[in-house]
Amino acid sequence: MTKLKLDPDATHRILIRSPNWVGDAVMCMPAVLRLREAFPKSYITVLARAKLAELWTHQPAVDEVIQFNSSDSPFAVARKLQSKRFDLAIVMPNSHRAAVEVWLARIPIRVGYARPWRNLFLTVAVPPRQEAYAVKKKSVHQIKRLAARAAAHAEPEPSTIAHQIHDYLHLVGVCGAQTELARPALHITDAEKEAFAKKFILRPGIGLTTTLNMAALAPGAEYGPAKRWPAERFIAAANEVSNRTGCQWLVFGLANDSHLAQQIAGAIPTAYNLCGRTTLSELMAGLALCRVLLANDSGAAHVAAAVGTPVVVPFGSTSPALTGPGLPGDSQHRFLKSGVACAPCFRRTCPIDHRCMESISVEQVVKAVLDVGFTR
Repeated sequence: MTKLKLDPDATHRILIRSPNWVGDAVMCMPAVLRLREAFPKSYITVLARAKLAELWTHQPAVDEVIQFNSSDSPFAVARKLQSKRFDLAIVMPNSHRAAVEVWLARIPIRVGYARPWRNLFLTVAVPPRQEAYAVKKKSVHQIKRLAARAAAHAEPEPSTIAHQIHDYLHLVGVCGAQTELARPALHITDAEKEAFAKKFILRPGIGLTTTLNMAALAPGAEYGPAKRWPAERFIAAANEVSNRTGCQWLVFGLANDSHLAQQIAGAIPTAYNLCGRTTLSELMAGLALCRVLLANDSGAAHVAAAVGTPVVVPFGSTSPALTGPGLPGDSQHRFLKSGVACAPCFRRTCPIDHRCMESISVEQVVKAVLDVGFTR
């Protein structure tokens, strides 16, 4: 790996352009930690969309967060950066726009993965890792052909060395940081947990204790319905777990998940529907108070793993080896797969019968939830 020759004892002003999705932003946090270790005297700033800024608030590796809105033009974003006089920008997203922003801000060293056209805006265009997995959506024809196969003929799972966390670590490695794995970690204060509990859970006069018997559900998935385990199975699994453990369920999600969350929470007597009612910081605090999160492959699953809460995720159209929450291979979590030959297809919607998710049973999920959330 060719590395930039940067003095680790100098006080560099370093900009990290954050990914735009919650899960991706969480997965790049080990890279930011390694960068801080390599440049302990530098001033590290994260540039993030406003909706993600709270992820970075208590990160010890970060000195400052600059927010921008999705409606801001690249020129408007660049104006926010120019007065900071950054020496180095590390562009985590692979988008053209992210590279244009730091180019317009006239940051002298701009590091990011090589992509056609956007290389013009980078001073260091990094080739993809040899171990990286080239994610391509399967065509409808491919899916139908593969679906005719037996599960025993399914494609082999990618190696965990292909996980996206390694891609972000590789970028900071080019800048001189170490690339050893570190667990993605979000930092929540006791005061934030207490505030969440008082707002959503506890009756007046009752203090927060460590004996809260709560679990969490996050049945949405922004990318599309192909990533969603069926709603009726979330209901059945949650009710069975409640019957066995007496736990209460907190249902989390974005505002556009409200109909789905209402349907699910309404069928679970022990559920509280918080969908669309929490800020990102409150989501983090709420998940930190839960024994386990049952979720689709989503940002909420990455947040839960990063605050130390075990997660159970049914995987279908995507691969846990590539984007699974937490540290790759961490036994604290359970990722369930059906083994059908057409998965992962990386499509937003299933063109056939959604067999990858339909094949994951309620019994499998209940066992996994009990195992990681109630028997450890």
